Amino acid sequence: MAAESDDTRVWLVERGYNNRDLIILKYATLDGERVFRRELAAQAVDVDTVTAARDVSTDNLEVVDDPDLQDRYASEATRMRDEHDPENTV
Repeated sequence: MAAESDDTRVWLVERGYNNRDLIILKYATLDGERVFRRELAAQAVDVDTVTAARDVSTDNLEVVDDPDLQDRYASEATRMRDEHDPENTV
């Protein structure tokens, strides 16, 4: 039996929209090296709250290859951690 994967805390670092009326949320680790991407229908945002942080399975994190993007994500994740409790709605 395989062991369950550990959860990793990630912080909201980017929010955007696409032409399919979806809100795209990106949550990153504090070092900016891993990112979790979540898409929500714009109508679902009232129902599904956007919080400052989430705990997600490590298996759901993608590697960030761009060093500049890693730095930006790390800076924003750290700012979010310093200014918000994880469950704060943002």
